Amino acid sequence: YPQSSTKRSIKERLLKLFSCSAAKKTSTDNQNSVEDELELATVRHRPEGLEQLEAQTKFTKKELQILYRGFKNECPSGVVNEETFKEIYSQFFPQGDATTYAHFLFNAFDTDHNGTVSFEDFVMGLSILLRGSVHEKLNWAFNLYDINKDGYITKEEMLDIMKAIYDMMGKCTYPILKEETPRQHVEIFFQKMDKNKDGVVTIDEFIDCCQNDENIMRSMQLFENVI
Repeated sequence: YPQSSTKRSIKERLLKLFSCSAAKKTSTDNQNSVEDELELATVRHRPEGLEQLEAQTKFTKKELQILYRGFKNECPSGVVNEETFKEIYSQFFPQGDATTYAHFLFNAFDTDHNGTVSFEDFVMGLSILLRGSVHEKLNWAFNLYDINKDGYITKEEMLDIMKAIYDMMGKCTYPILKEETPRQHVEIFFQKMDKNKDGVVTIDEFIDCCQNDENIMRSMQLFENVI
């Protein structure tokens, strides 16, 4: 399925996006400057600053410094809005339309739903995507698919995500796919996941099904590198 290779490349792009520019500066003075700036930026949100972020993520202090330098280089204001996020993704997928998927992904990173993704939002999500346990990653994926954040995934929500992935990958990439392909996949997935047939998938049903079905794990673009 086309989704199987998407998440890894997205994770790499997210990481590269905010770290590539950071590699250009390597002096001790710059390292100290970045550390000071990160301390100042995070202290506005949490008194513990950098140490708090280090404790809450699976990144080291040095990794956080590098990520923050890249983040600030790309986003001088310290936050990313949805339009910027969409512009970033349109560059990654010129052969398709990444707008809708970028919208869903942005909402998954924007955990407090204030319309922006801060550095803290970014590294918390990235920490799960890159180094979280299978259970943590599936929780994050459930949140992505639960578009209206009501605690359930409907067939329509799953279909919206699937369509967005196909649109992003582009017809020139997968020319043999038919229009009904996403719907067919969703019908199969939903039938397996909705154990009690009540028309919605709970987080328990979602995690249980994904953990016990390798094909669904891969096909739904759920972090195939942890399988």
